[in-house]
Amino acid sequence: MTINPPGISSGIAAPGRYLLLRLGTRRCALPAAAVRELLPLPRLWRPPGLPRPLAGFLNLGGAAVPVLDLPRLLGLADPAGGAESALYRHLVLTAGVLPGQDLALLVDRVLDMMPAPASALRPLAPEQSLNGCAAAEIETPEGFVHLLAPERILLAQERSRLAALRDAEQARLAEWDGAV
Repeated sequence: MTINPPGISSGIAAPGRYLLLRLGTRRCALPAAAVRELLPLPRLWRPPGLPRPLAGFLNLGGAAVPVLDLPRLLGLADPAGGAESALYRHLVLTAGVLPGQDLALLVDRVLDMMPAPASALRPLAPEQSLNGCAAAEIETPEGFVHLLAPERILLAQERSRLAALRDAEQARLAEWDGAV
């Protein structure tokens, strides 16, 4: 399901549309411009030795796509969440989080697509919340929602390591196609 129609503002400070998510017990949002698609949750390939926040890899049309467990990465995983709640998790295929690569975010739940005027956004300093990943808060009738800045989700070292892991998984997939 593609949800990113052309013309949506990608600026954090500009009014726009945002994908509302649940990460553990916290509500967060991503700019709609950073979201390419919502995907059904498939079986993921998880080789041994992966970092805990990396849920595994998704084979998307022959491309190895890393899947980050966003609540776990941000320290928001719900310890009470069991196997039953895992059935209802969602994958968000992102646009532009990793330059030149696809990245999927595993979230506890996609809640809604919501508009927000500029007056509803309150900027945050990078060190104020969620490991510096939140760029702003969005005021809603139900309370504040942390607006995640996609470019802040991973550190440079994490991006580099993730690229190396993705390349190894892509090589593994290519072996099955006889391309190597």
